[in-house]
Amino acid sequence: MEPRLKGVTVDASQGRGVVIHDYVTICDGVRLGARTEVFEGAVLGHPPRATLAVSRPLAKRHSSTIIAPDCVLSPHVVVYSDVRIGRGTLVGDGASIREGSRIGSRCLIGRNVSVNYNALIGNDTKVMDSTHITGNTTIGSHVFIGPLVATVNDNRMGAQGYRPRSVRGPTIQNHVRVGAGAIILPGIVIGEGSVIGAGSVVTRNVPPRRLVMGVPARDVGRTT
Repeated sequence: MEPRLKGVTVDASQGRGVVIHDYVTICDGVRLGARTEVFEGAVLGHPPRATLAVSRPLAKRHSSTIIAPDCVLSPHVVVYSDVRIGRGTLVGDGASIREGSRIGSRCLIGRNVSVNYNALIGNDTKVMDSTHITGNTTIGSHVFIGPLVATVNDNRMGAQGYRPRSVRGPTIQNHVRVGAGAIILPGIVIGEGSVIGAGSVVTRNVPPRRLVMGVPARDVGRTT
């Protein structure tokens, strides 16, 4: 079967060696870098849509999605419009990357990871399977986030609608490691080089190079 192409624009200077497998949908404004491979069932450049159930306003115009050279987009990945993915990044099966997100180079976005709107992820960062990166989250470079981690961005859980100044995800600085199943609450800042123990619930800021664990997470020492 031929892939289904919807107005794809491949940068002439970068697009050599792109491989597109069967049943891929590529929407308007998508640019694919050289040697990037897109596997079966992926959707690239998906325009966001809202219903009356969605309180966050969506942009009326949709910017291009740019995927740098040497990336791999696995089966059934959905990448929305206005997304940038850096060179050599792997996006695993069934992952979703929402509009406005920026992902650095040489990253790993695991299977069934959801990266919500306006998330920023630095270079050489790994986000493991079935983790949720909430909207308006910032993650630095050389970060490891284990599987089944949840980040959240609204302490009022939608009771006051969408307020851009108060709906903020956590900020995770460079070289942080987050264990499996941890929960990180809105607006939390996790300092550079810190470690979050598996299953922890992080309710307050974490200074640089500290080890925290528990429910709620407590400082138990300095990282090595």
